[in-house]
Amino acid sequence: MMAAESMSELRGELFFNEPMSAHTSWRVGGPADRCYKPADLQDLQAFLASLPIDEPVLWVGLGSNLLVRDGGIRGIVILPFSGLDTLQLLDENQLRAGAGVACAKVARFAARAGLTGAEFLAGIPGTMGGALAMNAGAFGGETWPLVCKLQTLDHRGELHRRAATDYQVSYRTVNGPRDEWFVSVDLQLKAGDVAAAQERIKVLLERRNATQPTRQPSCGSVFRNPANDFSARLIESCGLKGERIGNAQVSELHANFIVNLGQAKAADIEALIHYVQQQVQAQRGVYLETEVRIVGEFE
Repeated sequence: MMAAESMSELRGELFFNEPMSAHTSWRVGGPADRCYKPADLQDLQAFLASLPIDEPVLWVGLGSNLLVRDGGIRGIVILPFSGLDTLQLLDENQLRAGAGVACAKVARFAARAGLTGAEFLAGIPGTMGGALAMNAGAFGGETWPLVCKLQTLDHRGELHRRAATDYQVSYRTVNGPRDEWFVSVDLQLKAGDVAAAQERIKVLLERRNATQPTRQPSCGSVFRNPANDFSARLIESCGLKGERIGNAQVSELHANFIVNLGQAKAADIEALIHYVQQQVQAQRGVYLETEVRIVGEFE
């Protein structure tokens, strides 16, 4: 990591030419021109307000569901997890989670409070901000059915309060006010038994560890499931488990995962994504849409 520069008028840290391989779950990605790690929400507001209005901005939480190309990212990357990591209980079986809080932490926090309905979040390897942006799901649960209120931040650093009804949500797709980023969310849960909720999380994580390559760098699921089918089934039926390009490999454990065997480049992973799409299209007549977001420039 490059040495950080603390700015006198701001309290966060600014990094230059920061390798995105340090901030993505695939452990690949070229340098970002600048990365900012805010101290808190107010600091992030001040930082955004200081930017030119046309400055490209990318928010990166835990870096899952993200492929950064080897040429890196032009513009600003915001690393919000340290400044937007609050969790608090509200009235009427609700909790508020900052966009930088890991989904698994939200699941455990809710369970300890005797609130149920968020257990599936333990299986999502990202932050709440990312889960909101794509309506992330796991084990049959999805993020947005729990959402009642949100707080967002625009490019000028101004806060907005939003209702769930301000957004159009479907499978892995969320459309709403443009040029705003999620800051926090109020989730509506149900009162339940602490021990039962914690046991369900334990069972779900055991299932995840048994069926997914959790010990290898990956982004989670690479492809969206097509209607009435599963991407993993289609990929496996085409004989693509274990297929490699460079050090990127279709997981031998779960076909909808691509893993970094150790020295993969983003170009290897992207080439393997396209190869899988081509083969499934040719053999099964189905085009697999990516769930992972691909950003940045080619090397």
